Amino acid sequence: MAGRRILLVRLRLIGDVVFTTPLPRGLRRHFPDADITYVVEPLAEPIVRGNPHIDHILVVPRQHGFARWKDDWSWARRLRAERFDIAIDLHGGPRAAWLTWASRAPTRIGYATPGRSWMFTHTVARPDGLAPRHSVRNQWDLLTPLGIGPCDPAHDPVEMAADPEVESRVSARLRDAGIARGTPLVLIHVSAGNPFRRWPPEAFADAVVELARRDPARRFILTSGPSDADAARAIVSQTRARLGPDGSAVMTDDYDIRELRSLAARAAVYIGGDSGPLHVAATTS
Repeated sequence: MAGRRILLVRLRLIGDVVFTTPLPRGLRRHFPDADITYVVEPLAEPIVRGNPHIDHILVVPRQHGFARWKDDWSWARRLRAERFDIAIDLHGGPRAAWLTWASRAPTRIGYATPGRSWMFTHTVARPDGLAPRHSVRNQWDLLTPLGIGPCDPAHDPVEMAADPEVESRVSARLRDAGIARGTPLVLIHVSAGNPFRRWPPEAFADAVVELARRDPARRFILTSGPSDADAARAIVSQTRARLGPDGSAVMTDDYDIRELRSLAARAAVYIGGDSGPLHVAATTS
């Protein structure tokens, strides 16, 4: 099976794309000479950029209405021209299923979903979303039709490649903020995709104050999604008022997802709700 051309389709979201990153490693181990292509939308593309087990990344813009219909037909022609041997829909939504089917790969794998199962040559039962099972294992199930055994977290971790340019940029920003390497850094992300996943602002403030009082050497960086920037600033203001002169240890700033990964790799601890940045932090050791 050497030289197989393999297509992986997972369009979004950031955390969900992180959960797929062990699969290219597993495929590469099973098919060492495979040529692996990953299809993703722009916001989640940084997660797979630089992945050593992926040969090509195709970034599909997220369109709406007629523009999306036209764009999808264009992508369908391009994917079919690539003559993939295997295509795997890691997403499970209608657009990803369409792109997988449109590739016309002889082997097409996806979740058994009403109205879409016919698009695949092999289907895998979709796990109950409430089952106590990690999403990585759910995604890994899609490799079963290829004869690939169970996922081993010790050998197949989630991953996101570090970028030397990003590392240099973050180092400079920390240096300008007076945070030297080796300083105990606490990274706190206050956003989450749904309100029920968000910790109350006062709880974040209480945590920062307690951690700062226990070790004055600690430095705290609070980050957020664009819509929660005011909340992050409010938390910083609260903690600075409570800490007095020591409040300068708490700060907030804007970081993109690759810079956030770099921060998480340097941090002694990451604190945040169930969100994409939490799963990005899990890619660091």
